[in-house]
Amino acid sequence: MLEVQQLAVNYRSVRGLDPVSFQVSPGQLVGLIGPNGAGKSTLLKALLGLVPTSGGVVHYCTCPLHQQLERVSYIPQRSHIDWDYPITVWNVVMMARTRQLGWFRSPGRAAKAMAKAALAQVEMLDLRDRRINELSGGQQQRVFLARALAQQADLFLFDEPFTGVDQKTQAIMLQVFEELRSQGKILLLSTHEWGQSLNQLDRLLLLNQCLIADGSPQHVMTPENLCQAYGTPLGKPLHQDIETSFFC
Repeated sequence: MLEVQQLAVNYRSVRGLDPVSFQVSPGQLVGLIGPNGAGKSTLLKALLGLVPTSGGVVHYCTCPLHQQLERVSYIPQRSHIDWDYPITVWNVVMMARTRQLGWFRSPGRAAKAMAKAALAQVEMLDLRDRRINELSGGQQQRVFLARALAQQADLFLFDEPFTGVDQKTQAIMLQVFEELRSQGKILLLSTHEWGQSLNQLDRLLLLNQCLIADGSPQHVMTPENLCQAYGTPLGKPLHQDIETSFFC
């Protein structure tokens, strides 16, 4: 189980994230949702110790998470990745196995088989010799998902995985998420998508620098909660979208 207790972030005395607490059980797919600047990415980074925290603790299986980061796979936003770096699809995925084996050990047959299986799972094996900067946005995202799969982690953190991807990629990703969930993995992803994909999540955490609501998508995505998160009364188009997606 992932346990977060009173985790808070301040950037040089500027409020980043008020203390938040929640738990995620094995086999759960949990989404972080909220407006820009709400603290979604900040929360993911704080879990991993990538930003300084001003309080709180994070445990996984009763031990501090920062002591077992080899069990975590983190995929940042696509805008934070250098897509011009001259590396092939195959080498991106093999980096996950290199991390597990150590930089001075060559990957063996088993490691290569894991990488092949991961690429096949996201339908990118045929493009394994292609450079990463020659791919579409959706294909790039699938490659990094394959790297996460090859790592064979227990806890997966995805920052805006659906941004800028095509429908085929989104469908593949949701299928992979479902398979990981069935294996008892923990998946935590941030998203600003309000479509039907939210219905495939077990829970939502609605944030705006603090935790506003925690529960099923139908429980969280109410006009009252969204008004509190986004700071203004809901307009008619937004309200209609919510009704169509969750209340019909």
